[in-house]
Parts: sequence; structure tokens; C-alpha cells
Amino acid sequence: MPARTLKQVLEENTMPSAPPLVESLPDGVVRCLACAHRCRIPAGRAGVCRVRFNRDGELRVPARYVSGLQIDPIEKKPFYHAFPGRDALSFGMLGCDLHCSYCQNWITSQALRDDEAVSRISLCRAEELADLAVSNRAPVIVSTYNEPLITADWAVQVFTPARKRGIRCGFVSNGNATPEVLAYLRPFVDLYKVDLKTFDDRQYRKLGGVLRNVLDSIVRLKELGFWVEIVTLVVPTFNDSDDELRRMAGFIAGVSVDIPWHVTAFHPDYKMTGPPRTPASTLTRAYDIGRAAGLRFVYAGNLAGGVGDREHTHCPGCGATLIRRRGFFVEENRMRGSACPDCGESVAGVWEDHPPRSSTGGGWPRAVL
Repeated sequence: MPARTLKQVLEENTMPSAPPLVESLPDGVVRCLACAHRCRIPAGRAGVCRVRFNRDGELRVPARYVSGLQIDPIEKKPFYHAFPGRDALSFGMLGCDLHCSYCQNWITSQALRDDEAVSRISLCRAEELADLAVSNRAPVIVSTYNEPLITADWAVQVFTPARKRGIRCGFVSNGNATPEVLAYLRPFVDLYKVDLKTFDDRQYRKLGGVLRNVLDSIVRLKELGFWVEIVTLVVPTFNDSDDELRRMAGFIAGVSVDIPWHVTAFHPDYKMTGPPRTPASTLTRAYDIGRAAGLRFVYAGNLAGGVGDREHTHCPGCGATLIRRRGFFVEENRMRGSACPDCGESVAGVWEDHPPRSSTGGGWPRAVL
């Protein structure tokens, strides 16, 4: 038998989407509402993401497989104010609605768009993933590695049995969402990380998105009660000016001063090989800008041990060090519940009454399928 292409295999492993993520239009056309592109898709065509497509008037969407599946420290997502020191079962599929030239997961996210992005998939059932989280004692399961909005239907299939087992669920996303998809996800998703890539709409459009859509999503996520953390990959000459960093920090603070802002170091990757690696001095500058804007929690990342105490969580009341980190590893966690053990100040986040005192994982990442 002739070998099947990746596109053919993916088309075989799909499910029909349903409202509120799809709208039927005249002449067999459908409108997909999983991301802010709101693609109008005629029969026989696919949306911008290449993985949601119209088959005879029905929107077919990815299902029943993973491309990446492993145990990660939750700090890698990064979530710093949710289950610190714990493991997260992380799964990803294929495809993205953006085409960032510096994508660090391009092998999976740019599949079907870039011939060099070659990925394998493993077929699975939703219940299997929930069972794996339980057997690996991971209190959190996260949709990540590619853009989870475009595979939201399958994520909900996975999260439904996971929540019944007491597992919390999260998205690691570019934030290019619609009100419809966020309302759809809210009953299933607790934790939501957004990449705020730049504060320049012209730059966002080069990546395939629109700044306003991401900003609106961040506001809506907070209004809906998700726990939100925001990451900005600070890229020299792309988004590292004082003015742009101040505007980012000011926007985040305007939504909530309790949103953690992670400013992380870039390294040349994929198609963006010109800018140099981000130096520690730039992350320190971004950290100071965030704190000056009123943000209570700013973290410098991707330079483990090179940014002083800027990886740690400090009490916003008395300044005590609550969580000491080095990279993805929690060296000490003094939090017990949501209050500072020294002054009693409430610290925003999703905390445990009896968390591990340090990271519980051993030998990350660990493949589990």
C-alpha cells in the first residue's frame, strides 16, 4: 500500500466541531470560532491553522492523538503561582494559527505549513491521558507545545475525565482567542498562560496575529475568572525597547497588578537567527520596568541562576521570599495556602494547603506514552 501523508493521517483522526466553535453559513460554508481569525471555510478547504477543515459542510477538527506527551515541571509552562514544585502532564497536537519566525516549538506548531516541520503522532483515547496524569501523580494536565485553541474541542474531551479525577487543567496559548472559545473552555480550564509577544500591532501582523485580539483576550480571561499568567519572550531589536516594555507592563497592570509577568530570554531559533541571545541585563531592565508599573509579580526566565532573586516569589506585603527557584526547579516553598507565612498578606494564585517543600519531579522531561 502507498504510504500515507501526514495530512491524510490527521484528516482520519478528526471529530466534528459544534457550536459555539462553529457557525453554519449558506452554500455549505462554515465559520470557525476557535481563534480570532474567524476563518470562513468553504467545503474542501481548511482554515489558517491547516488542521480545521470543512468536509461537506461539516467542520472537522483534530482528535484522538497527541504529538507530544510528557511530564514537565509546571514551572516550565510557566505557571509560578499554581501548584509550584509539582508535575504537569503536558500534551500537544499539531498546528498553529500564527507563524512566528522565532517559534521554539516549530516542529509541531508549523506542521502542514513548513515541509521541514516533520512530526509523528500517537493515537490515544481521552481517558488514557487522564489516567496517565493520575498514575504519574500530576495534579495538573496542560494542553501545550502547539496552539491549543485550534485543538480546543479535543482538549475538552481530555479535560472532562481529568476533572472528574480531581485534576486541574490548563492552556499554554498565544491568546489569539474569541469570546466564544473562552466561554466554551471556562468550565474545564482553570489555568491560562498567554504569550504577549509584542505591543506593536505591525509586528504582531508579521507573526500572523492582531494585537487588539490578544489584549481583549487577556481582559476577558480575567473577567471570566481564569488564573492568568503572561509571558513575553524578550527579543533584542524586536520588542526590547524601554517604551514597548513600559506599554506592555502598563497594560497588564491595568488589568490586574496580581497577574504574574514572565520576561524570558530569547535564543536564536527556527527562522530568526539574526538577533543575539537576550542578556541578563535586558531581563533585569524588563523586570524593573514591570515592578515600576505596579506589577506585584515579575519573573525573569530562561537564564537560570543568572538573574539574582528575580526568579523567586516575594510577598507583596512584607517582601519575604516565599518560593526560591532556580530555572524550573523549586528549591524551597514556604507557602501553605494563599497567605504569606510571615505577615499574613494574601498572595494571588492557585495554592495548596500542603504543597511539596521543593520540586517533586525527577529527571524531566519524562515521556509517558
